[in-house]
Amino acid sequence: MTYTIGLLHPGTMGSAFGAQLRARGHVVLWCPHGRGDATRRRAEHAGLEAGALPELLSRSDVLLSLCPPAAAEETAAQVAELGMAGAGAIYVEANAVSPSRVQRIADHLAPMPVIDAAVVGSPPVGGKCPTLYLSGPGQQADRIVELFAGTDVRTRVLGDTIGKASALKLAYSSYQKVSRVLAALAYGAAETYGVADELLEIAAKRTRSYLVEADYIPKTAARAWRWAPELEDAAALVDDAGLPDSLMRAAAATLARWDDKKDERLDIAEALDALRVKGNLDNPS
Repeated sequence: MTYTIGLLHPGTMGSAFGAQLRARGHVVLWCPHGRGDATRRRAEHAGLEAGALPELLSRSDVLLSLCPPAAAEETAAQVAELGMAGAGAIYVEANAVSPSRVQRIADHLAPMPVIDAAVVGSPPVGGKCPTLYLSGPGQQADRIVELFAGTDVRTRVLGDTIGKASALKLAYSSYQKVSRVLAALAYGAAETYGVADELLEIAAKRTRSYLVEADYIPKTAARAWRWAPELEDAAALVDDAGLPDSLMRAAAATLARWDDKKDERLDIAEALDALRVKGNLDNPS
């Protein structure tokens, strides 16, 4: 089946998605109003069809929102403001935003059905195959799966509850992106003291991601009383190197929440509950 997709908007990821859909014979529309020359070039290169926003909404079977996260609610609001425009379309909120923000968007767009979506991976160009995770009403989610069938975008449905896809995306990207920042701080500190090559040599011995080692969370809790002071010294190290120390100090403060779990045998749930209890005490709702 051929669909008409309204793409909001053709950024690097959006234009790549649009090109994939065009290659499968779907019609992909975009709105050039307020967009820059770079966006226009990407849209033209992907073979997208330009039109005014009301036309895009009235013609589209699916509205695919792929924009900077900060603009996600504003983009949805522009759709909602046009009232009956877009009636019958499915809105796919595919930005890296929190589950609560996705729910606000869904509430704002009601009764238009909203699918919570999350892209994990690089844009689908040059043989790369990102996964589009989906959560929301089953019938509409199945239509999005059908939409991307045969493209380099893999799909996976997580269930009927809005928020699951966004939670997965942010849980993963929080680790991925903060790890990159930590790598910059660690390398910068080592480079300042002339031991960057040795640091890379040590790091190269480990190829497995810490994120897959969930069983180590209780061990971290039990050893937090020793690790927190070490990270305070690490904060001093990066500060002496002229680098920001706030991330290290935040990590030390998080470890301090496990102070009363010194050398205890915990399971994962108990270790996480200890963080949540302290967090609730520190930030009462």
